[in-house]
Amino acid sequence: MDGQENESPRAGDATSPASGRARRWTAWRPGPWLRRLGAALALLTVTLGGIAAGTYAGGHIATDIGPFRAELKLSPSLDGGTTVDIPPLGALLLDSHDGPAYLTVEVGALDQGRTEALLGDPASISRASHSAVQDVRDGILRLGLRTLASAVLATLILAALVFRDVRRTAWAGGLALVVTAGSLGLGAATLRPQSIEEPRYEGLLVNAPAIVGDARRIANDYTKYAEQLQRLVGNVSKLYTTVSALPVMQPSPGTTRVLHVSDMHLNPTGWQLIRTVVEQFGIDVVIDTGDMTDWGSEPEASFVGSIGLLKKPYVFIRGNHDSPRTAAAVAEQPNAIVLNNSITTVGGLTIAGVGDPRFTPDKETSPAGSGLTAPVADQMIGAGEQLAGTVRKSPRKVDLALVHDPASAGPLSGACPLVLSGHTHARQVSKLPQVPGEQPTTLMVQGSTGGAGLRGLEGEKPTPLTMTVLYFDQQKLLQAYDEITVGGTGQSQVNLERHIIRDPAQGDQVPVTPTPTRGPSESPSPGATSPSPTTTG
Repeated sequence: MDGQENESPRAGDATSPASGRARRWTAWRPGPWLRRLGAALALLTVTLGGIAAGTYAGGHIATDIGPFRAELKLSPSLDGGTTVDIPPLGALLLDSHDGPAYLTVEVGALDQGRTEALLGDPASISRASHSAVQDVRDGILRLGLRTLASAVLATLILAALVFRDVRRTAWAGGLALVVTAGSLGLGAATLRPQSIEEPRYEGLLVNAPAIVGDARRIANDYTKYAEQLQRLVGNVSKLYTTVSALPVMQPSPGTTRVLHVSDMHLNPTGWQLIRTVVEQFGIDVVIDTGDMTDWGSEPEASFVGSIGLLKKPYVFIRGNHDSPRTAAAVAEQPNAIVLNNSITTVGGLTIAGVGDPRFTPDKETSPAGSGLTAPVADQMIGAGEQLAGTVRKSPRKVDLALVHDPASAGPLSGACPLVLSGHTHARQVSKLPQVPGEQPTTLMVQGSTGGAGLRGLEGEKPTPLTMTVLYFDQQKLLQAYDEITVGGTGQSQVNLERHIIRDPAQGDQVPVTPTPTRGPSESPSPGATSPSPTTTG
């Protein structure tokens, strides 16, 4: 081995490891077809990313659906479908369509202008049901176009940043247009309108299936019933003309006419009836013993706007379905007075009133919905005792007191000659148990001037709309009252029954009411002094 050099293989030698790796890399270099496949995958990835980004960024719009403000959103999905969110109650899940696009409809607040127009015109309820369908169609069309434009634009921007090549950017934009339009087209082609009939429910709406059937039936009946009430309200003028000719009572020039209403429960027809009676009977003061709304919500507060149109003093106490914001909305009316353990003098009458201490805006508007348990009864009696203390401390003689629930009336016996209330949706006139040595006190419970709202149509016969005209003489004692009943009997009639008080100092000769701790009776008291019924319609 002497004389031989120990040399390592050089990099350039054919036998070196580096040379072997170079030959293998040259053999495995991707061909043209593989490069084209990679470019296509890159193009597809950028396009799908741009579509997703554009859909999330621009695939939403705000629109009006009937009186509601709603937000429509599109998002990528494998199965399709629709969710209708109704905060805070829950959601309806609809199997509305197939395809890679999911629609979310989030129902927001009521639009005040549209709501006022709806409440002021019962016929508009029918029109709104038709326009709402068109509102949804228009909203979805605008949403689709906006989503398409946003997806294409986002894809063009992303492709330009990634490829920095005009040709590839154009290809990405075109592909985004095809994919997005195809996805929306697939959803439209597989649309299942009947899915609205078979929704799935989440949240509090899991109890909705039983409600939906009643709501559909009520909606079908309401238009017919509202048209009937329109005719009945018009008959009040004829009714007044007939009753005025009766010789049973001649109100003196100093008579104060008071209209007692209660439990409107958002029925706009009640306002039409009130306006007619105020004009035809020459009403001086309107008294409302509560439950003007159902839930006491902010959108419902717009319902009180009709108070100002009456142009007469309007004395109001809060019911258990009226929230503090409802009372505040009433107080903002120029002719309204809200009483809460306070006293006012209107039309020569000194009136005391207290709001219901409860706030129970549940589904039920009937007395049973408020749960008159023993603790609640004690709470109601406590409100009556509070008002009785205020009345007895008043430097002026109080002519009548206002409570929402008759259960609060007991402590007022002897404090004033007359107590007005509502809540039970059943008219009743009775005496409070007399306190020895004190003046007798009459309790007059009003029915529902709003016919218990839409839920008054749930029974076989609609709940009638009721109100009472009270006539006070110059001594501010009740000398007569007219009980007005409109519709609800299934006979399309308006009924007025006049009662004459033979001895105003003693009040109407009617049965004694049950004790407040047991709650008011829901059945009308039998008979009344000197009724003179008149029926028309």
